[in-house]
Amino acid sequence: MTAADCEAVAAVRIEGWRTAYRGLIPQPYLDGLSVERDAERRREYLAGGDGSVVDAVAERAGEVIGWGCYGPYREDGGGRTADGELYALYVHPDQWSTGAGRLLTAELTARAAADGYPRLLLWVLKANDRARRFYERAGFTPDGAEEDFVVDGVAVPEVRYAMRLSATAAADASRGRASATSRTSTARLSPSSPSPSTQASATRQ
Repeated sequence: MTAADCEAVAAVRIEGWRTAYRGLIPQPYLDGLSVERDAERRREYLAGGDGSVVDAVAERAGEVIGWGCYGPYREDGGGRTADGELYALYVHPDQWSTGAGRLLTAELTARAAADGYPRLLLWVLKANDRARRFYERAGFTPDGAEEDFVVDGVAVPEVRYAMRLSATAAADASRGRASATSRTSTARLSPSSPSPSTQASATRQ
């Protein structure tokens, strides 16, 4: 991801939240989300990042339609473990079921494996059945951990999923299925033919 992508990535993220989380988290919070504020946050993150987070954007016809990122797993209190964490995975709702989410997931998991993470973890809203089905089809399984994600004072239950990463995934990344620049920028993917059941959204980013 580059600074030029930030506004498009913010739009993908905000529209993803408003669509996927409608009825799951307080509506006033969703209504108050701002593409402009989120884009500024993305720019600050790019400028001040420590290189530990890897971003990927999916494009179709030159337009950003999806974004995801991973990095070290974040424990409560700010500690890190040997595992990786899929911090975010969003596809614009207009592009659900086109293959973009599956392509992003494959790219991010392959690169996390190449980085040496033994597992990739993620948190998802417990009631977000569609996202949970997506992750399960991608090879993630719930590991039994649960906690609340507090939004505007409302506790929204989350569950944690995990995937054990393989040498095969790492080899896929090393063969460079998508072109990439630095660790803090982007792997630009270009989904082409439509495929079914491709939508995901993760919390915490």
